[in-house]
Amino acid sequence: MHDVIVLGTGVAGLVAAVAAHDAGASVGLYEKSDLIGGTTAMSGGIIWMPNNHLQAGAGVHDSREQALAYLDALSLDLIDSDMAAAFVDSGPQALQYVHEHTPCEFSLLASYPDYHPEHPGGLPGGGRSVDNLVFPYPSLGDWAPKIRNQRGATPVALGETPLGGATSSPDPALLGERIANGENGMGLALVGGLLRACLDRGIEPQLGWQATKLLLDGHRVTGVRFTTPTGEANVEASNGVIVATGGFEFNPELAKSFLRGPMTGPAGSPESTGDGLIMSIEAGARLSNMANSWWVPVTRVPGEEQFGAPKASLILLERTRPGSLMVNNTGRRFCNEAGNYNALGGVFHQFDPVSFDYPNLPAWLIFDHAYKQKYDVASAPAGDDVPGWIISGDTAEDLAAKIGIDPTALADTIARFNGHADAGHDPDFHRGKSAYDTFNGDQTLPGIEATLGALQQGPFHAIKIEQGSLGTNGGPKTDARSRVLAQRGGVIEGLWAAGNVMAAPTGMVYGGAGGSIGPALTFGWIAGRDAAARPA
Repeated sequence: MHDVIVLGTGVAGLVAAVAAHDAGASVGLYEKSDLIGGTTAMSGGIIWMPNNHLQAGAGVHDSREQALAYLDALSLDLIDSDMAAAFVDSGPQALQYVHEHTPCEFSLLASYPDYHPEHPGGLPGGGRSVDNLVFPYPSLGDWAPKIRNQRGATPVALGETPLGGATSSPDPALLGERIANGENGMGLALVGGLLRACLDRGIEPQLGWQATKLLLDGHRVTGVRFTTPTGEANVEASNGVIVATGGFEFNPELAKSFLRGPMTGPAGSPESTGDGLIMSIEAGARLSNMANSWWVPVTRVPGEEQFGAPKASLILLERTRPGSLMVNNTGRRFCNEAGNYNALGGVFHQFDPVSFDYPNLPAWLIFDHAYKQKYDVASAPAGDDVPGWIISGDTAEDLAAKIGIDPTALADTIARFNGHADAGHDPDFHRGKSAYDTFNGDQTLPGIEATLGALQQGPFHAIKIEQGSLGTNGGPKTDARSRVLAQRGGVIEGLWAAGNVMAAPTGMVYGGAGGSIGPALTFGWIAGRDAAARPA
C-alpha cells in the first residue's frame, strides 16, 4: 500500500511523485511501458511558463495580468477561468520548486516569442519559454538505459539549435566533452533530472505495470488494478491516485470518436492509448475539451519507425524557411506556412461541404533545389542528393503531375508567391508579419527575408504533409486543485489528473514553446501536493 499512487512517468507523473513525497506522502510510481519518460522524453523539453522566476534576471517584464489577458484573447470561450488562473498563479512556484529541489537546471530562452505575440498580453520579444540545460546520464546508473528515446539523444539544449533560435552550433570541443560525460539535452535532460530526483527520494518506478482499472469504495478511488509481467495485481492507495498517463492519440477508435477531424500522424509516445481516459470514464469522470489536440504538421518517411510505430516527423522549420510554400489538393496556398503548428490544425480541418472532403489534407510542402541544397528536410540532410521519398520535377507543372494536383494551378501559385516574396510582403496570408514567423525562419537573413523568399528555379521538390499530434489534450475535467470532477457533480474523491490525460487548463491554446509541458509540470505539482495533504 502507498499513500499516493502515480500513473505515468512523463513530466506530469514525475513531478507529481516528487511533490507528493516532499509533502509527506509515501509514493508508488507506475509505468506501463518498459521505458520511462513518455512523450516528454521525445520532446524538446521546453517549458512555457508566464511570469517565471528567471525573467527578472533577463530583464523581461511580465505579469499575472498580462498572462491572463493573453490566454483570454485566444480562449474562444474554451478556457475555464479558474484553471487558467491556477496555471498562471501556481506555475511559477512549481517551476521554481523543481529548479531548487531537483537536479534539473533551467535557463531562459529569452528571445523566443510567444506563438501569438501580437495578441493582447503576448510577448513578441520572448521570455516565457524555459530551456533545460544538459543532464549527465551516468548519474542515473542502471536506470539510464531505461529512459525512452536514447537513440534520439543529443548533447545540446534546444536553445543551442536552430529550433531555439541559434545560428551556429556549440564549440566542437564542448560537444566532445559533453558526449564523453554522457550529457543529454532537451526532453531527455528534463526526464533525467526528474527521475534522479525520484530515485534520491527512494521512489523507483515500477516498469511494465499497466493500470487497467481504478479500484473504488463507493465513489471514492482507493487503488489501482494492474496487469504486470507476473499477472494481475491490486495496489491500494490510502489517499488516492494521480493519473498522468498521457493522451489517446495512438488509440484509433478514440481518436476517431472524439477528435474534430482526421489525425493520421501521432508523433508522441505510442504508449499514449487512452488508458487513463478509459479508467476515468469508468469511475464517473466529467470530460472536457475532447475534440482538441496539440496539432502539428508532420510527414512520414516510408520505412521509418519509432518504438514499433510509423515515425511521424514534425515539419516545423521546413515550412518557415524562404524558398518554400504549402499547397492543398487544388494546388493553391491555404495558410501562413510559418504560423504556429498547433493553430494550423484549424486550417487542416477546414471542411468543404460541396466536395465533402478536407481539401487541405493532405497538403504538400513545395520547395526549390536551392532550398534543398541549403536546408535539412525531415531526415534528409542538406545537399544535392535527393532521397527517393521526396518527389521531384524539372518544372512546377512536372511536379504537379507527379503529386496529382493541377499543373496550371501550381505554376500560377508559385508565380504569385514569388511576386509577393520579391516585394517583401504577403498580402494573401501575411507570412512574416508576426515575430514568431521570422524567429523560426533562417535567422541568418534579415527581417521578413528570414521566411519569405521566392522559389527560384527547378528542379522543384515536394513532400506530403499530414495532420499530426504531439498529444491529445482532452480528458477528465479537473478543478484548480487537479481533482477530477464527477459527471454526477462534485469531485471524484481520491482521483487527480495531470498532463495530457486531463482536459487542458489552457483549452485549445498553445501559448508558446513548451505550451503543453508548462501546464503538465504545474498540475503535476499541484496534484502531488494536494493528494499528499488529503486525510487518509
